[in-house]
Amino acid sequence: MTATATSNAAGSAAWADTLLLSFAQAGYVRAEPAILQPAEPFLDLSGEDIRKSLYLTTDLTGEELCLRPDLTIPVARDYLASSRAGQPAGFSYLGPVFRYRSGQASEFLQAGIESFGRQDRAAADAEMLALALEATGAFGVRDVEIRTGDVALFNALLDALNLYPVWRRRLVKDFNRKISLEQDLERLAAATTATRSEYEGVLAALAGSDRKAALAFVTDLMSIAGTTNVGGRTTAEIADRFLEQSTLKGGALPREAITVLKRFLSIAGNPDDAVAELRALTTDARLDLTAAIDQFESRVGFMAARGIDVKQTRFSTAFGRGLDYYTGFEFELHHRGNGAEPLVAGGRYDGLMTQLGSAEPIAAVGFSVWVDALTRIGRKVGA
Repeated sequence: MTATATSNAAGSAAWADTLLLSFAQAGYVRAEPAILQPAEPFLDLSGEDIRKSLYLTTDLTGEELCLRPDLTIPVARDYLASSRAGQPAGFSYLGPVFRYRSGQASEFLQAGIESFGRQDRAAADAEMLALALEATGAFGVRDVEIRTGDVALFNALLDALNLYPVWRRRLVKDFNRKISLEQDLERLAAATTATRSEYEGVLAALAGSDRKAALAFVTDLMSIAGTTNVGGRTTAEIADRFLEQSTLKGGALPREAITVLKRFLSIAGNPDDAVAELRALTTDARLDLTAAIDQFESRVGFMAARGIDVKQTRFSTAFGRGLDYYTGFEFELHHRGNGAEPLVAGGRYDGLMTQLGSAEPIAAVGFSVWVDALTRIGRKVGA
């Protein structure tokens, strides 16, 4: 390591230690999960960007392992394995994480907070954003742009529209991948889709099936063929693809649903204005999103109570962080003029705990701090 790199690392660690102290004073206990982790949770539950950047290895028993690419899942796994599982608990962390990043170091420091088991979700969400803003302030970075979203609103809309499950999964996947939904919405509006003739029998057999039945059918076909994957796709991925094509052959996504989805995804601005636009949309479309909008509005109230300037917060219904396990509030903090990469990012992930093996759902919310990036910008603004 060069002298400059050593100095930068030392500076990052010093500022991060100060940050950890502030987290401890807020009641968050230091967690130190193992660097080497089972790969399966990250492969199954993380966003595509993280899955593509993992450093993988296999132990002598054949288990696939990885260097931890972030600390949310490791901290959650340790919490579930502890005597406090299911009880309210808060943890902070600081340590190296490992991801392939073109043109950048693959090992970098990450700090953050994870909060489990709190039932006052709106208040907990607002606390995370307030602590995240304190984190940037600890590095001397105060001119930040707050970007927020709420995937629970999108999921509630899809439920209210009563879409075919395969369409719902498709749209959620697109949303989580942070891509524009416009092109896919138009494709789903088409009446038919071209398919290869040799698949016609499979598609006919799947007509009207749900995902469980489709998966069982394709599993049987794969078993007869003596294989478990084709072209790197798993049985579940192949079943989803066939089910999608079968649904598309059966009819188009209704134009009325397309119109509502496009109007929903165009809502952006400060949170108070967004609430008014969302309520107007539900009235015009005769859809019930009351619970999701009420939760959103309650969160905005708690944000204001914590001194966050709500009018300077940018909310967008189309905002997503690209991680499959988020279930509600999502946010990123950017230094103004710093481009697309966030300095702090987080959100609510209530569904993750059952996916990691919890018998009961456990509320969860947190955020991660990119220590090296914050240190670099902190030095610039303090120069």
